[in-house]
Amino acid sequence: MDTQYKQYFKYFAEMPGYVTVQDRDFRIIDANKRFREDFGDYEGRHCYQVYKRRPDRCEVCPVARTFRDGQRHESQERVQILNGSEVRTIVYTKPIHDDDGTITAVMEVSTDITHIQNLHELLSRSQQRYRLLFDEVPCYISIQDRDLNIIEANRAFQEAFGNSLGMKCYEAYKHRSEPCAPCPVQETLDDGQSHSREECVTSRDGRRINTLVTTAPLKDETGNITGVMEMSADITHIRDLEDRLTSLGLLIGSVSHGLKGLLNGLAGGMYLVDTGMSKGIEERVEKGWATVQRNVSRISSMVSDILYYAKDRVPNWEILSSLNIAEEVLAAMENRAREQQVEFATSFDPDAGTFQADGQAIRALLMNLLENSFDACRMDEKQSEHKVTFCLRGFRDHIEFEVEDNGIGMDQETREKAFTLFFSSKGTGTGLGLFISDKIATAHGGSVKLESRPDSGTRFVVQLPREAPVDIESEDDSETDIALLTEKEISDD
Repeated sequence: MDTQYKQYFKYFAEMPGYVTVQDRDFRIIDANKRFREDFGDYEGRHCYQVYKRRPDRCEVCPVARTFRDGQRHESQERVQILNGSEVRTIVYTKPIHDDDGTITAVMEVSTDITHIQNLHELLSRSQQRYRLLFDEVPCYISIQDRDLNIIEANRAFQEAFGNSLGMKCYEAYKHRSEPCAPCPVQETLDDGQSHSREECVTSRDGRRINTLVTTAPLKDETGNITGVMEMSADITHIRDLEDRLTSLGLLIGSVSHGLKGLLNGLAGGMYLVDTGMSKGIEERVEKGWATVQRNVSRISSMVSDILYYAKDRVPNWEILSSLNIAEEVLAAMENRAREQQVEFATSFDPDAGTFQADGQAIRALLMNLLENSFDACRMDEKQSEHKVTFCLRGFRDHIEFEVEDNGIGMDQETREKAFTLFFSSKGTGTGLGLFISDKIATAHGGSVKLESRPDSGTRFVVQLPREAPVDIESEDDSETDIALLTEKEISDD
C-alpha cells in the first residue's frame, strides 16, 4: 500500500500542468512539481495570492463553485509566475470527498494554453487586418456562392447597394428577376478562370454606375470551387469622358448627310436668285431668296444642336409662353401621330404662363419624349388602339409638361438605364433621345421623371422652373452666338 501511494504521488508530482489541492478557505494544501517550480512556496497561502497576487478572492472562482454544488467546472484564467510572466490557463476543478461523501477539498488542474491563445490572437488580428483591407479597398467587392447568392460584401458595396446579403447578385446590382447573360461570375464557376466585363449597374439611390468587373474563383482545401469573388471598379467618370467624345462624333456624323442636303438646297436658292436678277424675273428672285432663308435657318438650327449637345453650353435664355411652346410642338408632331394611327390627345392649361428657357432646346426635349412614346406604341402588338397624351400645367414656381402613352412600357432595369447615352430599349435608333432630353432639363435647373411598367405604358413628367437658375451665367461664345441666330436676324441681314 505504501508503495502504491508513493507511485501515485509520483504521478501527481510529474503531471505536466499545474495541479493543486485547495481546502474550503482556498488555501493550497498540496501542489505538483510544475506548480512549485513556477509559483514557489505555497504553504499556508491562498490560491489567489499565489496565482494572481491578489489580496482577496476572485469574483468568479471555479473552486468555489465546485465546493458549492459538487460539480466539475472550468474557466480560462490569466496567472503570473515567479519571473513575472503572464500565463494563460484553462482550469478544470473536481471535488474530493471523505468517507462520508463530504467535500473536503477541490483539485484544480490548470493547463498552460498561452501559446494557443497567442496563436488565436495572432489569427484574430490577421483576420481583422484583412477585413480592414477588404472593407477599405476602393471598389465594390462581393462574395457569391454557387447559387449566385451574395454571402459577403465590403463597405463600399453595402454603401452603394445596401445590405444585400442573401440576395441574388443580379437583384442587388441590376434589380433583375433572372440572371444576367452572359454572367462573368457564372463563367468563373464553370471554368475556374478569372473573367472581366464592363457592366452598367444601379445603386440603391438610383444612380447609374459604369463598372469594370473582374472575377476570381474561391476554392476549398481540396481545390473545389465554392464561390466567386467579384470586384467592380467604378469607371463612370472615364465613360462620361469617352461618351462625350463619342457623342460629338456621332452627332456630327448623324447631321452630316442632312447638312449636305441643306447646302445643296442653299445652292439651288442662290441659283434662283442669280438667274432671277439677271433675267429680271422678280418671282424667281423671291422664291430663291425664300429658299436661301429657309436653308440657312435649318443649318443654323443643326449647328446649334451640335454645340448644345456636344458641349456644356448654357441655354440661350428668353422669356417664353409655355402655351405657345406646347402648341408648336403639337403642330410638329401631329403628322407623326396620323402616320402611325395613334390617337394624339392634348390638355393645355391656357393660364400656364411664361417661363425662362431656351425655346429651341425645350422644343427638342418635348419632341424627343413624344418620339419615344410614338415608338413605344408602334412596337406594342398586344393592343389594337394606342394613345399618346400631351399635357401642360402651370404652378406657382414651375411649369410641367407631361407625355403619357399606353405602349410597351419598361421594366425596372430599362427605366434605370433610360437616360443613359446610347441606351435604346427598342433595338433601333441611336439611344440619344432620352439622354438629350434629360441633359436639356438639367441644364435648365429642371428634371424629367419617368414612370413605367411593362405592358402598362410610360409617363414622362418634365418640371421646369419659371426663372433661370441664378448660378448659370450667360456665355460669350461667338460660335454659339452665330449658331443661335434666329431666322428673323438672318432675314434682316
